Amino acid sequence: MRRYRYRYRCTICRTTSPVVLHPDDLDAEGDAHRQAVHGGHFPDDELAGEIDRLGRWYAALSPLAVLHARIADGLSDLRDEKTMGHYWWASAGSALLIGGSAALIALVVSAAL
Repeated sequence: MRRYRYRYRCTICRTTSPVVLHPDDLDAEGDAHRQAVHGGHFPDDELAGEIDRLGRWYAALSPLAVLHARIADGLSDLRDEKTMGHYWWASAGSALLIGGSAALIALVVSAAL
């Protein structure tokens, strides 16, 4: 089963929460921080969202990098769901899969013309 990882970031305090595995835990992290530090107010430019196994925000990545990260995350989760970071073979497999798919599409398009 695919594990999603989330993180809360307050740009005012320049603090980032530990990784949580459920959206409800992410909401709890943000609420606890806002209550404890900001008196319940919402800081400007706070971030909360899904991250990849390398800790990068999916929203900040390019579409090709998101595709690579999602495939590598899925392959890495086959071996160990609880850790962070990609295994080298998962990252290489992801790049090979994307490159092979692009080559296959180019071949089909050129054959159709």
